[in-house]
Order: sequence, then C-alpha cells, then structure tokens
Amino acid sequence: MARKIAITIIGSILTLLGIILIVLPGPAWLLLPIGLAILSLEYDWARKWLKKSQAYMTRSAYWLDKKIRQFRYGH
Repeated sequence: MARKIAITIIGSILTLLGIILIVLPGPAWLLLPIGLAILSLEYDWARKWLKKSQAYMTRSAYWLDKKIRQFRYGH
C-alpha cells in the first residue's frame, strides 16, 4: 500500500509539473512522460495516456525532422 501511495504522489507531482510547464517555459516534454511512466506502474489509464503521448511525440519528431530537411536541402 505504501508503494502505491508513493507512486501516486511522485507520479502525480511530475505529471502536474509537466502540464504546468506546457504553458510556462520549462521541460514539459521531459517531465510529463516521466510522470506518466511512474503512474503507469499502478494505473492502466496512465499507461494509455503514456502510449498516446509517446505516439504524439514520435509524430512531432518526424514532422519536425521533415521540416528541417526541407529547409536545409530545399526539397
């Protein structure tokens, strides 16, 4: 029971900080997935959101890479 409470508190704090840092300057892209990964140890809903956020980050990285290549090489 103490493990679940610790995971909930730590994961919630990191996830909330990540959400706040989406609006404020800071490493939201780092804290949000870490918080969700910690919460996913105990909660299925967090595992679902972690997979969604990973898919979104992958798509965003491919999009940005494509834009950089277009800018750099003019394709």
